[in-house]
Amino acid sequence: MERESFEDEEVAKVLNDKYISIKVDREERPDIDQIYMSFCQATTGSGGWPLSVFITADKKPFYVGTYFPKESKYGVTGFMNILEAIHQKWQGEREEIEDSAEKLTDMINQMTESEEAQVVDDQIFERTYNYFKSSFDAKYGGFGNEPKFPTPHNLLFLLRYYHMNHSQDALKMVEKTLIQIYKGGIFDHVGFGFSRYSTDRRWLVPHFEKMLYDNALLLMAYVETYQVTKKPIYKEIAEKIIAYVMREMTSQEGGFFCAEDADSEGVEGKFYVWTKEEVYELLGDEEGALYCKYYDITKKGNFEEKSIPNFIHTDLEEINSDPVLKEKLKKLSEKLFMVREERVHPHKDDKILTSWNGLMIAGIAMAGRAFGNLDYLDGAERAVQFIENNLFRSDSRLLSRYRDGDAVNLAFLEDYAFLIWAYIELYEGVFKTEYLKSAIRLTDDVIRYFQDEQVGGFFLYGSDSEQLIARPKEIYDGALPSGNSVVAYTLLKLSKLTGNEAYERTAKRLFEHFGSKLNEAPFAYSMMLCAYIFGANPTKEIVLAGRSEDQVIKEMLRKINQSYLPFTVILLNDEQSNLGEINSFANNQVAIDGKPTAYVCENFMCQRPVFNLDALNDLIKQ
Repeated sequence: MERESFEDEEVAKVLNDKYISIKVDREERPDIDQIYMSFCQATTGSGGWPLSVFITADKKPFYVGTYFPKESKYGVTGFMNILEAIHQKWQGEREEIEDSAEKLTDMINQMTESEEAQVVDDQIFERTYNYFKSSFDAKYGGFGNEPKFPTPHNLLFLLRYYHMNHSQDALKMVEKTLIQIYKGGIFDHVGFGFSRYSTDRRWLVPHFEKMLYDNALLLMAYVETYQVTKKPIYKEIAEKIIAYVMREMTSQEGGFFCAEDADSEGVEGKFYVWTKEEVYELLGDEEGALYCKYYDITKKGNFEEKSIPNFIHTDLEEINSDPVLKEKLKKLSEKLFMVREERVHPHKDDKILTSWNGLMIAGIAMAGRAFGNLDYLDGAERAVQFIENNLFRSDSRLLSRYRDGDAVNLAFLEDYAFLIWAYIELYEGVFKTEYLKSAIRLTDDVIRYFQDEQVGGFFLYGSDSEQLIARPKEIYDGALPSGNSVVAYTLLKLSKLTGNEAYERTAKRLFEHFGSKLNEAPFAYSMMLCAYIFGANPTKEIVLAGRSEDQVIKEMLRKINQSYLPFTVILLNDEQSNLGEINSFANNQVAIDGKPTAYVCENFMCQRPVFNLDALNDLIKQ
């Protein structure tokens, strides 16, 4: 529609003469997108983008559709015909249209208010696991049919299910998926980073657009799977994701950009594909043949007569067991990368969104902890500093979008939720108490501005934001986890980190409020289930007391950080962190006789303090 209609003089004249046209960036205004997409789905039976909505001056919709060709064809009414027909009807039957819009608006509000409180089914984890098991693609990983999305929060749920039930099948599904998406063309083997989704079952041909949030969530999945398995391949892939983000998606000030487009020079994927002749010309016959063999670059090609580099038919173990070969392929990829840099790059969407930055900060902080990489933790801190400097209003109300010195839009629930998650991960990485304080302050703002005090749960936008025709509450964990899902998770984590049980009560009320939806289709709410599974399991609170630079404390932290402990929170009481302002109980857990001391508590009961790594390890394993 961009090319066919919005850049067309004839269409533009009709729009400018007879309508007020408003183009909405759905990433900047998820509230508008959510409301009118719900209207589209309810009235047409489907949804999608581009979304074309016709509304009255008071924002009430009366006609909607997705893609319209400029002129009628293939049985689809053309955009020009629709514009003329609606204009004529508006001129002659305006009252009828406004009455229809009023009724449709009432319908939207009834849809958003129809939640039925229900106790969550005690078999919900098993049911969700069985769904994923039944839809799992055993050959190529992932779930369901093409197009295939990685949906990393499904994998995060399965990792927690594995941990809770020792289910090897759950872990196998995670590992198979993570390996196959890396082997496919959905991963950029020359410049790194993941594209949004695959158009085919094998993960070979992606929609080449790269999104910050996909890479953030996949980073988390690879880090956690590394913690579970200790297999170097997952660490290596996680490091490649971070290398891509730091190189291509990071502003000079430290914030993270949104996305890179799929096309360059008007052709999707042109930037990323190669011919066999190009590779031979760049690398020579011998090295060219070697590279083409492992990366599936052929004369016939695998995408529009060119080749997307991939490992689908390559045995990764062959490469990883041969350091000389691995280094050789790495150097050859670097040569291709340098040549590719001379091509016309895809457009970069250099908006900086608080929400997506929160996810990436959380992911990089997790990687920094798990890998013991201080540079990663520094990068995460730099990004959160950017948000603190640029995306808070003078009254401390969070904002949603920054670009070229301009910060706008009061933050939405997901902005708060994802940033709170980032602060929690950063705290557990560097133990600066101000990060926990920030998480608490933002959580209190979420409760103040977003909570439905009558029945529970949180609205998409705040009580002080622009009021639209409806105020929805979203829990569907699609490409992105929902704000409610992540708020539930962070409320439970903060409750354990601070000792504030009111946060836990708020989360439990949220689960009950959305209970009917969770029970009906739990697999659609995998991030919400990650939160619920945290609340349903006994959690360990580990307090390390002593100086952070002490070697014993460092060893204890290294052991904790390298372990997969999804139902554990960690605090450091170094007697200079003002921990008492956050958690008075943990503040009393001090170094005994000046020796580094570890306290492990569970179910309101603390084990005897321990003073060495072996003793701590025994307590963690219990």
